Amino acid sequence: MNSPRYEIILYWSQPDEAFIAEVPELPGCAADGGTYQEALANVEVIVQQWIETAEELGRPVPLPKGRLMFA
Repeated sequence: MNSPRYEIILYWSQPDEAFIAEVPELPGCAADGGTYQEALANVEVIVQQWIETAEELGRPVPLPKGRLMFA
């Protein structure tokens, strides 16, 4: 499978004292890391695991929509 192209939102969380990377199109898909790069690398692994788990359970995997717009 090619690398999925889901939007990733990456931000610093003071309460967690870590960078958080969330994938809005995949419910519950998020990872953290001590650095920006670490959080991004971790979420890439989690995205693959999220997709594999959904496929194993017979659940739909949404196609990446690209950039999402929020109000």
